[in-house]
Amino acid sequence: MADDAQIREKLAKIKSLFAGATTPGERVAAQAAIDRLQQRIDGVPQAGPVADPPIEFRFSLTNPWSLRLFLALARSKGYRPYRHPRMRRTSVCLMIGKIAVNTDLWPEYLEMNKVLTEYLGELADHIIADCINPDRSDAEVVAGLPAPTGGGEMEG
Repeated sequence: MADDAQIREKLAKIKSLFAGATTPGERVAAQAAIDRLQQRIDGVPQAGPVADPPIEFRFSLTNPWSLRLFLALARSKGYRPYRHPRMRRTSVCLMIGKIAVNTDLWPEYLEMNKVLTEYLGELADHIIADCINPDRSDAEVVAGLPAPTGGGEMEG
């Protein structure tokens, strides 16, 4: 299992990877970030080679940990996440340009979420094995038994 320092180091490396614009796509993302900052300063979109007007994007995240990561990453980039009334807690909206979301925010989130999910899975496996039962095998498949008919099914 990776320790806390290793996870922090991986997340920092991902963040710096996305900060170092070396390819054309990364340069577009960097320019989009500069444009967003200029828009916030001026309150008016800046004309330039890359027009990336902000539009509302809705994100549906699969679990509370992914949501927390996404909110933190969006806020670290200067965005204000919000929800409309009656939206699920795992859904969030951002006003962001298409280029910025496709080349900057979303790819960085996906990489960080992969690291976080692996770490949390390893942590859960370790705790379950230590405290409950070390057998991590899947349930066996038993042939010849009828499939459940709905009377005793449960979802978690």
